[in-house]
Amino acid sequence: MGSAKGAPDEAPPHRVWVDSFLLDKYEVVQEHYTKLVGANPSSFKGPGRPVDTVTWTDAVLYCNLRSRAEGLEPCYQEERGTWQCNFKANGYRLPTEAEWEYACRAGTESEYYFGSDLRTLNKHAWYTDNSSKQTHAVGQKEPNPWGLCDMYGNVAEWCNDVYSENYYKTSPPQNPRGPEKGEIKVLRGGGWQDRADNLRSSWRASDNCSFVDACIMDS
Repeated sequence: MGSAKGAPDEAPPHRVWVDSFLLDKYEVVQEHYTKLVGANPSSFKGPGRPVDTVTWTDAVLYCNLRSRAEGLEPCYQEERGTWQCNFKANGYRLPTEAEWEYACRAGTESEYYFGSDLRTLNKHAWYTDNSSKQTHAVGQKEPNPWGLCDMYGNVAEWCNDVYSENYYKTSPPQNPRGPEKGEIKVLRGGGWQDRADNLRSSWRASDNCSFVDACIMDS
């Protein structure tokens, strides 16, 4: 996890163990989101496009709604607005930052899961060079080696973790879940408006819980 060649918050590279988990193959699309939530906040409308313009809190509320709809135990505690995650619950939740990078890399150690030749990035991601300044229906680009789509570009994904620039220096080696407290959350994967460097597997972004230019990828 991490990189010695990227931004300071990507260092140091370190080995991490994550327990088994499941991750949606696609970013959550507007059709599914609207059926559960009853509204579609997305700027770029389309039933097969990823839902965008959702806050971190919107994302975890969707996870709880989806869990209840499928008879599962919700992961997030809604009382008092704490939104603490119960990792023992069997419902849906956002992936941890470590889980996201593990899933994105899909066993690779290069800058991108397809290697470092940026001439092939167009086959794998919607980003500033090819997106026409908008999102696109999920699953149109080639998936990573584990069959996961749009891990790069289209819309960035919220992770469960609180963000800390220096977290990698003290991160536990097994199932790291970020700092315990904080309003700044981790974003991963980059979006349609990002340049190629911001789509690397180890690239980290962050913003306040109320930031609305990201999407959901459930774990």
